[in-house]
Amino acid sequence: MITSFASSAYQRISQLASQPRVHQAFQWLHLHEKQLRDWQLKLISIPAPPFQERTRAEWLRQQFEGLGLSNAHPDPEGNVLAELPGTDDTTCVLLSAHIDTVFPAGTPVEPLEDGDRILAPGACDNAAGVTALLGLAAALKHTQIKPACTILFAGNVGEEGEGNLRGMRHLFQRSPYKERIGSTIVLDGSGTETVVTHALGSRRFHVLLQGPGGHSWTDSASPNPILVLSRALATLSNLELPGNPRTTLNVGVIQGGTSVNSIPESASAQVDLRSTDPEQLIRLEVLLHRAVEDAVLSANLTAAARGRGPLAFRIQTMGHRPAATLPEDAPILQSIRAVDRHLGLRTEPRISSTDANIPLSLGREALCIGAGGTGGGTHTRQEWYDPTGRELALRRILLLLLDQCQSSAAMQPIAAD
Repeated sequence: MITSFASSAYQRISQLASQPRVHQAFQWLHLHEKQLRDWQLKLISIPAPPFQERTRAEWLRQQFEGLGLSNAHPDPEGNVLAELPGTDDTTCVLLSAHIDTVFPAGTPVEPLEDGDRILAPGACDNAAGVTALLGLAAALKHTQIKPACTILFAGNVGEEGEGNLRGMRHLFQRSPYKERIGSTIVLDGSGTETVVTHALGSRRFHVLLQGPGGHSWTDSASPNPILVLSRALATLSNLELPGNPRTTLNVGVIQGGTSVNSIPESASAQVDLRSTDPEQLIRLEVLLHRAVEDAVLSANLTAAARGRGPLAFRIQTMGHRPAATLPEDAPILQSIRAVDRHLGLRTEPRISSTDANIPLSLGREALCIGAGGTGGGTHTRQEWYDPTGRELALRRILLLLLDQCQSSAAMQPIAAD
């Protein structure tokens, strides 16, 4: 059953898609796949490890400026921003794509081409999204479309790993744009039909145990940080985690020790907790602290009875990504469904952890969609991206973007042809 609200959204999209300038923008995207590919290859070849995105950001700023966008600049967090002024400049729609990669400094990133495929770390995540950002900006400028409100283009930092969404946090917490942003469209990776409407929450911790250490024979009565940490982790592994809401616990890194015949002075682990329910994350955090505290307390009681020094522990928060859900009746969700209906696509809602977590957790309208094509090997050195079919996804994004501008500017239409 199609509701009147959905029907209204579909009518808006149909009217947008029928406008000559929008058709011209579609045509630009159709004719300039080579330009998109060239941008993507260049972008990939510029390393952007976590917290080292500056060189890539400067390259993107130059591209924004070359396309004729206004006010191209880096912000204090390292995001690179630019504007396409709209009829209403009091509000804006944020179109973003993260420019950082998950790969550490020193990872070879020079792209290889294998037919249509581009092979390189970060080729899909998120060179595909940043390339789409540039392509849409170029198509809008070429056709001289004046949106109903300003479009804020953002190549944001800190999406991956320990970046902890720092770029998006800055935009919504400290940026001059924070009150102007009406809705947010995040471009991330490949795909044409998916849309992330459920923000997967996570909490990440670094657990460190420290003790006196010693020789495996002469100091055998001393508490062993690796064994004590292992007991705590074994306790966590025996927890029954709910399937609904889906909740997971992972130990991704464990370190400690210097030799086989030494009791280590320290041991550490990095723990990742994920759930679509914020309450489950709080529950698991409490259980993590309890497991570590109990294991250390037991070990120290034994060590004290043997006249040995105690273990100390510290649990530090590495990152926190809030969980949230886009309401079913959110206008932006009705809009993307109407776009997909117009284009003959099947909307596929997904759960994921993306930059959209931040605005969604603040009660702001946001979603994350793919930039077209297909990809694989994400977060590995075997990552690849194939742009075949990218054009359809870019049309999808363009229609959604222009419709959101109308919504954010009280339904003002784009400038007449």
